[in-house]
Amino acid sequence: MKRIHFYLLSFLIAFSMPSCTPLASNTGEYPLFWTWLDYRPTMNFDSVCKVMSETGIDGVMLNAPTPDDYRKAISVAGKYGIEVYAWLWTMNLEHDRDSIVKAHPEWLSVNRKGESLVDSRAYVDYYKFLCPALPEVRDYLKTKVEAFCKVEGLNGIAIDYHRLVDVILPTTLWPRYGIVQDKEYPEWDYGYHPAMIAKFRDIYGYDPRELDDPAADEQWLQFRCDQITEIANELAEIVHAHGKKMAASPFPTPAMARSMVRQDWGKWNLDIVFPMVYHNFYTGDVSFISDCTIDNVKQKNPATTLYCGMMASDGEAMFDCMNAALNNGAEGIAIFTVNSFRSDGVRTRFKAYADSVRSLRARTKENPAATGVTTVNTNPFDKPFIMDAIRMRISACVGIVETVASSPALKDTAWMRIEAATANAFRTNTTTDFEAALKSVPRRGGDASLQSLRNILAQKPFAEINLGEYTLVEEYGTTKRYCVEEANSGVRFNVTFYLYGGLLSGWDVAPDKASYDDFRKRMGIKASAGI
Repeated sequence: MKRIHFYLLSFLIAFSMPSCTPLASNTGEYPLFWTWLDYRPTMNFDSVCKVMSETGIDGVMLNAPTPDDYRKAISVAGKYGIEVYAWLWTMNLEHDRDSIVKAHPEWLSVNRKGESLVDSRAYVDYYKFLCPALPEVRDYLKTKVEAFCKVEGLNGIAIDYHRLVDVILPTTLWPRYGIVQDKEYPEWDYGYHPAMIAKFRDIYGYDPRELDDPAADEQWLQFRCDQITEIANELAEIVHAHGKKMAASPFPTPAMARSMVRQDWGKWNLDIVFPMVYHNFYTGDVSFISDCTIDNVKQKNPATTLYCGMMASDGEAMFDCMNAALNNGAEGIAIFTVNSFRSDGVRTRFKAYADSVRSLRARTKENPAATGVTTVNTNPFDKPFIMDAIRMRISACVGIVETVASSPALKDTAWMRIEAATANAFRTNTTTDFEAALKSVPRRGGDASLQSLRNILAQKPFAEINLGEYTLVEEYGTTKRYCVEEANSGVRFNVTFYLYGGLLSGWDVAPDKASYDDFRKRMGIKASAGI
């Protein structure tokens, strides 16, 4: 446990020294710090590579439209000692989306309701996933990957969207689509293409659609995962035959990915894996990165080198995130994306951190997982950040009512407008972020008329609270729901935890409608001001 802050200590030492030297040579087989990046033929890629080099990035997963684009990019990246991997979407169409959908509508995936993506929408318009059971789809993907493998100087292939449509989205994305996915629902459950059903029936002798609950059938789940795995390994054979490395950017852990997107990536023949452990999409807690990394060390293919993919940011939290990954077994870091670094200061800090890790690896010749922790704690009540965030939101729920009740300017405001004014704030996890969200003016797509409400609410958004005991009231699948009463207001709150893949992967807190309505009424907020 003494070495838990070793990376941070090395970073502080390095940050105190000049960092204008070029990238250090790799101490291992692969680059240590990577970024995902979109490439366009018209961009000034030389200036982008210069920024990557000055930031300490020595590997890039580049998404370019054609093999020729990679040929141009590689010659530029080589000047800065940056390795280039082709970042290719597979099961979800990308650059040739429209032409493929038009030419082969029968290739598109189908959900449990029998709806094909050729003429229906799953979350966003660009979700055009293919059916992995079709030989024609497999041939198309092999031909695609083969073309990019022929690019001289390309170090490897990094596949993405190699999965089915999300049957479960990360919890923080639910409000964006106005959905709750506490279990698997038919409209989001894909893999029901006639070819998939027929292939499964030939092996197992039954049609999963005839079951009372297809989502509960382990054979059907594993079969769909295996179809994705088969293609991943067929593509890996092609990549390796060309002497290149095979990589992938999957969901946070094999167990989570399996249940959320049918992506059992621990069985893929990968050289490198970059699990997208975007903690702000899930619990918002840095411990999510630690938990995932600990699990990934155990669940990954033993022959695969483990990295950790995370969102780039300009704040201190990014360095905490990298420590959480590197101190629990990740061999390196991939960030999405280097373009998010807006200031020279954060680039300098990142470079110092990256150099400190390289220096450490050069001395130890191995990855020292500093914490020594090998078991994940899935008890949410042992997660201080999450429990503090829950208390904050409960405090805000009560405080907003008190502020509205005490303000003549707000007392007769329709409650639906109060909710609209505070919606973004209630997606934050700290008091500082909550207040900042209330005060910030939406850049676009927001209702500017709500800003005066936000300004008043921001003056005193929190209340003193007195919480009772958390009582487990409901448990199903991977969902656990507790109830806790706030004694001062009498409002009961439903606190829900989601444990996809055996990890604490999301949470939510919401006031019980009846008790919250009663509290507003007792505070003198008119019924007509309700929703």
